[in-house]
Amino acid sequence: MNQPVLITGASGFVGQALTAHMLELGYHLVCPTRQPLNTQHTNMQNPVIPGMDAQTDWTDHLHQAGAVIHCAARVHVMHETAGDPLSLFRALNVDASVNLARQAAAAGVKHFIYLSSVKVNGEKSLPGHPLSEKDIAATHDPYGLSKYEAERALLAIGKKTSMAITIVRPPLIYGPGVKANFRSMMQAVRRGIPLPLASISNQRSLLYIGNLTHFLTHCLYHPQAKNAVFQVSDNEDLSTPALLKACAQALQVKPRLFAFPPGWLSLLARILGRRAVADRLCESLQVDIGKARRQLGWEPPFTVAQGLQYTAEHESSRN
Repeated sequence: MNQPVLITGASGFVGQALTAHMLELGYHLVCPTRQPLNTQHTNMQNPVIPGMDAQTDWTDHLHQAGAVIHCAARVHVMHETAGDPLSLFRALNVDASVNLARQAAAAGVKHFIYLSSVKVNGEKSLPGHPLSEKDIAATHDPYGLSKYEAERALLAIGKKTSMAITIVRPPLIYGPGVKANFRSMMQAVRRGIPLPLASISNQRSLLYIGNLTHFLTHCLYHPQAKNAVFQVSDNEDLSTPALLKACAQALQVKPRLFAFPPGWLSLLARILGRRAVADRLCESLQVDIGKARRQLGWEPPFTVAQGLQYTAEHESSRN
């Protein structure tokens, strides 16, 4: 694509990896951020903006842009303290996204790619029944609901304009620089902390950041990606114990897992107010990427083992 690609959220975990990947491929990028990025790459413009909301004027930044990859969002908050979190999620994830998309369509942008979330489909999948794009939205989480509402609004804009819309729903994303629970898990494994998770029998889909950036750029030029929704993952689902053992191997340490009844673990987590954490450790959440493979001919270029190895190497360099 000769025209520049506008990327939102370029300072975030996904945005940083995506811009680096696309610059390596020779793309010209426009990456508006609130704080200047630490880069002087000749193929990237980095205008500083005051923020992003339903009134943001994108006119100057969309000039000559051929596509938008919208990664900026108010992300899932584990310990929410806001009195009305849904309103906060809607303000950025829905209203600001719709404002950007409408202006992009008016500016003649041809393709708008929206980074959504598997949370649109809910928090778990039934054993042997991975979630697909055809599954009805089943989220009660404010974050997931805001993502679903944004998807519906963006697809509606696509139907009314000539701008194609692509929706991408990733599960848990990991990779160098990952924070929050995944980093905490790797730190616990590296320190040899005994974990009562050996008896858990579940299956969860993950997505290495390198596979996500590869998929997003793949969608940019593939005609069958337009006006479609895709689930995406590493295509290697793991149980919680298997993931911990794989992390230990990447970190070159011995995993320390012991058996503890999952039912008791869930009960204890509820008593301690950590039910959400226990659910993520014990429940299954699988996604079916068959549509992406069939319709786009896409295969994840990195294995889980490779992704965890790169993540572990980066984590070790930080300590």
